[in-house]
Amino acid sequence: MDTQILSGKTVSSAVYDGLTSRINTLKTKGITPGLAVLLVGEDPASQVYVNSKTKKFSELDLFSETLRLPVETSEDDLISHIHILNSDKRFNGILVQLPLPKHIDSDKILNTISPEKDVDGFNPVNLGNLTAGKPTFIPCTPKGIMRILSHYDIDLSGKHVVVVGRSNIVGRPISILTSLKSPMANATVTICHSGTKDIFQFTRQADAVILALGYPEFLKGDHIKEGAVVIDVGINRLEDNSDKGYKLVGDGEETSLKEKASALTPVPGGVGPMTIAMLVENTVEAAERSL
Repeated sequence: MDTQILSGKTVSSAVYDGLTSRINTLKTKGITPGLAVLLVGEDPASQVYVNSKTKKFSELDLFSETLRLPVETSEDDLISHIHILNSDKRFNGILVQLPLPKHIDSDKILNTISPEKDVDGFNPVNLGNLTAGKPTFIPCTPKGIMRILSHYDIDLSGKHVVVVGRSNIVGRPISILTSLKSPMANATVTICHSGTKDIFQFTRQADAVILALGYPEFLKGDHIKEGAVVIDVGINRLEDNSDKGYKLVGDGEETSLKEKASALTPVPGGVGPMTIAMLVENTVEAAERSL
């Protein structure tokens, strides 16, 4: 099958182009959209993500600061930092990079971020608004998935979507977004997870599969029906004999999926770039709401 590759790089470029005039309008009013990032510990993947985010803000001439805290930082200290940032008008958005060290309660931290500055969309107020069908800040990765589908004119209305994964970061919010009575959505949605018996009986029925499992090359071509759309959120390192010593793969096995899928997001270069683009967009939206 001639599979359409859904490029997050292409869509994110269009997003940045569309934000230019909005950013310029804010700057004429004396506002430069600002993001505060809190990074606790030395997790290598988190360091890469934070560097990518701050680099993009710099490229767009936006304001961002990263507060790097030692791994032994206490929960109370982190909460104190967030309280300060909540009242700091230089920052329209606050992002706490996950995962946090095990001694810190992530839910308690996310609850501390002001809903008006919660550009990751993880505060219960914003998650509740999303569930009610009146989203304010939508979590960046699910929002990016919907933007990819919209860009490539993939309408899910009346379709069966199977989401593999139920995290509050991706699985649960994308299941809500795809089922909302809104343009490009309005799908019938099934959520599969570690407790699901025979996940593949569901993926074989799906018109679209959204993979957010964190298990390399879990889904293969014979696990989907002919012509299904596959959105692969996973990014995993597999050791190989290349100069790098590893390759990046998704939660789907790309080669076999291309034989049956009508459309597919690549890894890397698919959903990943959209997560950062939506973080920028949410920060710009937060700045606009502050006027």
